[in-house]
Amino acid sequence: MTGRFDLPEPDAFTRTYWDAAAEGRLLIRRCGACGRAHHYPREFCPHCWSEDVTWETASGRATLYTWSVVHRNDLPPFRDRVPYVAAVVRLAEGPRMMTEIVGAEGSGAGDDPGLSDGAHLDVVFREGIPVFRPVPR
Repeated sequence: MTGRFDLPEPDAFTRTYWDAAAEGRLLIRRCGACGRAHHYPREFCPHCWSEDVTWETASGRATLYTWSVVHRNDLPPFRDRVPYVAAVVRLAEGPRMMTEIVGAEGSGAGDDPGLSDGAHLDVVFREGIPVFRPVPR
């Protein structure tokens, strides 16, 4: 254990996802039976329960669904990042994804991050972890 709570522990199934992320690609799963995409990666479709699912490279575009500015977190390395923006985004392909928003306007404790519902976002990768940043207006 590294003492960090933000790094994944890939297993045989999720290794494909994390290897792609380390290369700067965001993967989702798409069902061959119902056609719907989903995230987080599972070996079956959460919509119709089919096991006919494959990996697909996502566009990396998303819109902001909801967010919260975190002002206190004692776990490493989060204590060094506060305040930060924890969020749920809706990927252009449809699924929602938990993530962090980086590069928002506010930077100090109590600052408004300048975000709004539906804000357009692009994926970026920090240490092989997908996070999102606002698209410049």
